[in-house]
Amino acid sequence: MANGNFTRVTEFILTGVSECLDLQIPLFFVFLVIYGLTVTGNLSIITLTSVDSRLQTPMYFFLRHLAIINLGNSTVIAPKMLTNFLAKKHTTSYYECATQLGGFLVFIVAEIFLLAVMAYDRYVAICNPLLYTAVMSRQVCFLLVSLTYLYSFSTAVVVSCCVFSVSYCSSNVINHFYCDTVPLLALSCSDTSFPETVVFISASTNLMFSITVVVASYFNIILSILRIRSSEGRKRAFSTCASHMTAVSVFYGTLLFMYLQPRNSHSLDTDKMASVFYTLVIPMLNPMIYSLRNKDVKAALRKFLTN
Repeated sequence: MANGNFTRVTEFILTGVSECLDLQIPLFFVFLVIYGLTVTGNLSIITLTSVDSRLQTPMYFFLRHLAIINLGNSTVIAPKMLTNFLAKKHTTSYYECATQLGGFLVFIVAEIFLLAVMAYDRYVAICNPLLYTAVMSRQVCFLLVSLTYLYSFSTAVVVSCCVFSVSYCSSNVINHFYCDTVPLLALSCSDTSFPETVVFISASTNLMFSITVVVASYFNIILSILRIRSSEGRKRAFSTCASHMTAVSVFYGTLLFMYLQPRNSHSLDTDKMASVFYTLVIPMLNPMIYSLRNKDVKAALRKFLTN
């Protein structure tokens, strides 16, 4: 096709979670509830870990930033998604789409690495308890979180620029409920080999590094717990990392399900369902996972509500 026949895309159309018209209103209320619970739960975690004196340890410092990331990730996706359930035209401008992709990448990459940082924190707490306060000092915690945000922002800028450096011509219907790399590149009318390579290397490197840190940390944690002679001691040690293990299993399980599907059975519709889970459902579940089994958080909540 000659360049003169190209029509530059100025807006995109999002197909949404479902194209069935009869499901738009029910889905709107379902995801409104999910987003409402996400905002309430994560704001509660942020508030409690900021004001309660008992929740000023490194573990709760990282939990506060996980809540900030979860809230940010959902807020980048959910408001536009909810609007589209009620709108006749599910359009988003070119620059709005680029901004949403960048915001999504910042928060999803930050979550991948923060979960690894939290696993390392639990490793130090259980395997080297006498050195914990020295190793996980306030300065070290601040540095780890700052590097996480800096790296995620840098990754988002590089990947977004690569995705939007290609040409988008006449086709502008994105088979997704938000602007994501794979469905966007599928619409390009130019060579996408370079941005696809950047996306693949970035996603695989980030995921493998994070999973390696998490697996290595929990391998050593399990060995340390098994060396504890008393059953009460083992139970107490395990309880300090049970919530994080649950959150990690749900998050990485979803990502691995998405990326390890056989190529012949892989589809954008499957990606869409997995994306609903890790962009909207997991941010709703994390505050519940970290608070329901945590006596300190429940005690802080009771104190906050009675004051």
